[in-house]
Amino acid sequence: MRRFKGRVAVITGAGSGIGRALSLELAGRGTNIALVDVDEGRLSLVQAEVEALGSKASVHIVDVSCRAQMEALPEQVIAQHGAVHLLVNNAGVSVNLSFLEQTMDDLDWITGINYWGVIYGCKFFLPYLLKADEAHIVNMSSMAGLTGMKGQSSYSPTKFAVRGLSECLYVELAGTSVGITCVHPGSVATNILEAARMEESNRRKMLKFFHMAMPAEKAAQLILRGVEKKRFKLVFCVESRLLNFLTRLTPRGTLALLRLANRSSATSG
Repeated sequence: MRRFKGRVAVITGAGSGIGRALSLELAGRGTNIALVDVDEGRLSLVQAEVEALGSKASVHIVDVSCRAQMEALPEQVIAQHGAVHLLVNNAGVSVNLSFLEQTMDDLDWITGINYWGVIYGCKFFLPYLLKADEAHIVNMSSMAGLTGMKGQSSYSPTKFAVRGLSECLYVELAGTSVGITCVHPGSVATNILEAARMEESNRRKMLKFFHMAMPAEKAAQLILRGVEKKRFKLVFCVESRLLNFLTRLTPRGTLALLRLANRSSATSG
């Protein structure tokens, strides 16, 4: 997209983290925002922040894993804003447990939000995006969408699936007015660990690390720069860039290193 002023963006998971940061960054550039999340309290706060920057914001309390709610969302956005130009499928959750430890409920929960939420967003908004003179889709994958890793046997497959869907759309949308960016961030300071299903001891350890992670505001700026430049694959954060390099250089070697690290961790534990 060449410009954001006067455009309309739909952002899922807009109540916090990267979703909130993107909403504020876009509002500062004159974009009107359809804020989508399940947390009405957080959305109301973000709405006030967006409007304080001079942009219009509508609130949509939607569970992205619910097909009926997502199917109804585009018409609700059109009714409020008259058009849609940018879709950011950002809502996501995490399960950090071994495959044996996870329940089927865990798998249904994470797949519904991380994968079906993106499917629904793309499927139901694409007809409206195609009507715009220019439009763009941003799908949030992860560094976990680059290779498999310990404790990510449900999270990683959903992010691989988002990557695969994005690649297919990138091919299919050639020659149209709709661009697409698939984002593979590393550690970004968000609240994803608060709702993650994992052992409390691991949560505490990871939260300490996340305090040193990239600020969500910086991530938002990098994402919008990628949209402006029509970048398809966007990788940022040192660890994600390194992993991207290693997986491209030696996919099997990267898995071997991760296996070795897991063995060492198990032995030391």
